[in-house]
Amino acid sequence: MSDTAPHRLVILLLALAGFASMASMRVTDAMLPALSQAFARPVADVAQNITLFAIAYGVMQLAYGPLGDRHGTLRVIGLATLACALGALGSALAESLPMLLAFRTLNGATAAAIIPLSMAWVGDNVSYERRQVTLAHMLSGAVMGLISGQVAGGFLADTLGWQAAFALLTLLFVASGGLLLAALRRQPALSPPKADQGRIAFFSRIREVLLIARARRILALVFLEGIAAFGALAFVASHLYNSLEVSLTQAGLMVALFGVGGLIFAALARPLVARLGEPGLAAGGGVLMGLGFVGLALAPQPALATAGAFCAGLGFYMMHSTLQINATQMAPAMRGTAMAVFAGCLFLGQSVGVSLGGLVLRLADSVWLLAAAGLWLLALGLIFAWLLRQWHSEQAAATALS
Repeated sequence: MSDTAPHRLVILLLALAGFASMASMRVTDAMLPALSQAFARPVADVAQNITLFAIAYGVMQLAYGPLGDRHGTLRVIGLATLACALGALGSALAESLPMLLAFRTLNGATAAAIIPLSMAWVGDNVSYERRQVTLAHMLSGAVMGLISGQVAGGFLADTLGWQAAFALLTLLFVASGGLLLAALRRQPALSPPKADQGRIAFFSRIREVLLIARARRILALVFLEGIAAFGALAFVASHLYNSLEVSLTQAGLMVALFGVGGLIFAALARPLVARLGEPGLAAGGGVLMGLGFVGLALAPQPALATAGAFCAGLGFYMMHSTLQINATQMAPAMRGTAMAVFAGCLFLGQSVGVSLGGLVLRLADSVWLLAAAGLWLLALGLIFAWLLRQWHSEQAAATALS
């Protein structure tokens, strides 16, 4: 991809859309206690909005991947981003928990297109050598959305009311989707539709991806990552609110350090990739996530919990970016479908994780939930690093023979 102004603009707009997408995904984390009071339901019940968002997000990958491959990734992202505004607006106007759950499901179903198809667009337009750094820079918008969603959710719930957060999201989705479609209208070549291949064969495309052994391993890893990382993250603010007796705003700010860890990785991506390599990033990420989530579980004071959130976030983005870069090469001929399935596995994992987390909270303390997630992620990082060393050895051997 040439470093032209239109391409730089696309990266910026994709980052803005990713910001809104991740903000909408995480906005209810810190406001769960407020939603519990507003609807007079237990935290585990109102947490269903996170589960339904993630399920819709994951399932809709089956549609958006092939649609992006056929009609152009940027066009599908822009239209889906505008549709996200409807889900956010409906959530702001919800007067009952079932209504909120319905609009959060719609929001997840429409937000599903944004980040995976953005990664597919980068995969189609950026060389492999520059791709991980470019992805890290573009996805810094998503990380900022994660931070802002958690902070704004808690702050606005404490001040203007939880509805204000969804009203703000509505404006963000309208702005980012509208600007992206306007840029595409001026420069159609930024995302041309591919040749017509008849009807969109959803399951045959997905089946072709799943027939690849390496793809199956990457998808299994990201599914397990989603269960532990995002499943536990959904309950961190509530854990801090109850165990350390901080306000929802303070809890949101502390958890936001998870996203700050991601921004630090984005800023240092180039030297870290060069120094550690992919196996080092995977193993180091697993160790940092293990330390971070166990630290969050056991921290006796806010400062230590904040440090734990930062370590967990830095570790997550070290390992997850390495999963992403490998996922872009799973099926280059069907990159949109492959990246959509990748994202679907991550967020279906999140939905399973939140459900399991709610079950754990009914049986035990949140300390056990966070500590178990940390140990899970530590093991996952070490396994992924081992697999990467195997893959690199096989690739080197194949290169030597050719």
